[in-house]
Amino acid sequence: MAWDTEGTKRRLLDAATVEFAQHGFAGGRIDRIAVAAGVNKERIYQYFGKKDELFDAVLVSALRRVMDEVPLRGEGPAAVADYAGRLFDHHVDDPTVPRLVTWEGLERGRETVARADRLEHHTAKVRAMMGMLPGVDYAAVAELLLTIVTLCDSWPVLPQVDEFLSGRVEGRRAERRAVIVGTVERLARALTAEAARP
Repeated sequence: MAWDTEGTKRRLLDAATVEFAQHGFAGGRIDRIAVAAGVNKERIYQYFGKKDELFDAVLVSALRRVMDEVPLRGEGPAAVADYAGRLFDHHVDDPTVPRLVTWEGLERGRETVARADRLEHHTAKVRAMMGMLPGVDYAAVAELLLTIVTLCDSWPVLPQVDEFLSGRVEGRRAERRAVIVGTVERLARALTAEAARP
């Protein structure tokens, strides 16, 4: 019987995604990933190389999945605000990407691997959002997108801050979503108006 290489890689990526999202890069263990995937750990090194390369493969895969599941679509400030709301919903329902990028920032800072793939991914997102806000330049759209990402990524990984500031634990999702969507729409409208000035 032939070895299912692609299926094995997928199981390893899935197991590594769970492991790194829960424990971070430093706390993630190759032996736990191998056990969870039902694969000998030598396969990890064979298919992905070192631990940092596996972490990067996990992150690139997770980011691509989010880009597919939460596409940038439509045109105008309301469409950008809708994107922010959908991204917030995605990250609250599945906080994997916010957790992974938070761990990456804490443990690795700017020292990421596969920088070219990551840069390509982020540049494509900025250009797609530029299509949603015709006339707004790259730098302004990049700032807006960074604002959206930080707003949507932070709430799932900082519940304690939300509790301290709001004084509540339950019933905050819809309220927080509305604040994010409203904030993003106002920012997008301001950028559009500024770009339209002679």
